[in-house]
Amino acid sequence: MAYSYKGAITFGMVYIPITLSVSIKDNDIGFNMLDKKTMSRVKYKKTCVDCDDKEIKNENIVKGFQYEKDKYVIFDDKDFEKIKSPKDKNITILQFVDLNEIYPIYFDKAYYVNATGGEKAFAVLAEAMESKKKAGIAKTVLGTKETLLLIRAKAGRIFANTLYFFEEVQEAPSVKAVKTTKKELELAVSLINQMSEKFKPEKFKDDYHQKIVKAIKTKIAGKKIVQAKAEVKPTNVINLMEALKLSLAGNKKVKAK
Repeated sequence: MAYSYKGAITFGMVYIPITLSVSIKDNDIGFNMLDKKTMSRVKYKKTCVDCDDKEIKNENIVKGFQYEKDKYVIFDDKDFEKIKSPKDKNITILQFVDLNEIYPIYFDKAYYVNATGGEKAFAVLAEAMESKKKAGIAKTVLGTKETLLLIRAKAGRIFANTLYFFEEVQEAPSVKAVKTTKKELELAVSLINQMSEKFKPEKFKDDYHQKIVKAIKTKIAGKKIVQAKAEVKPTNVINLMEALKLSLAGNKKVKAK
């Protein structure tokens, strides 16, 4: 598997060479932008302000920081590499935390962590973290950006999730305090228990993706897309107790069938 990062995980005096491999593939269907009249593809050109709309090639584009109006300092890849310390080039675990302490909003991208040496230390780290339900909070520099990471283990494997920094996460909207009754909670718990099953990711398919594929084939065949059938909408029940009772009864009928 191709990797997107090569370095090492370090904590204390332990050094484990690793690579990070992307865990998610892009499953989107690509559509080209076309001119409605000519059906010609729309292109996006890179031009500069003082070039009279002349297209600039990628090899002639550099990164510049504007420190005064129309005055820039130029940075290239070598400059960014020079300012990286050995610590910046590795994934350094700063501390370990309980997994349930990480608020879901902080999670970003997920990677597979693969050992490229020090397999024994890698296995010990994975088993130790999993047995104690702990995860490592680490930092590194990916590209030109310092990145916060969560290092965790599951089924003998180690995974890395990039995390958003605290200052990147917006404050949650205020929530109005609402009183609940014991009976409402009992019915809600009953419905949750009734709908609870073991999570099997292969059970859930991207149905809309398949609908788009089917629609593309229909268009290629010169046929018209048929309007999708209207689905039964949930009943607009204002009373929560009534809604929970109806949901429980309806779910029992579905399971019975």
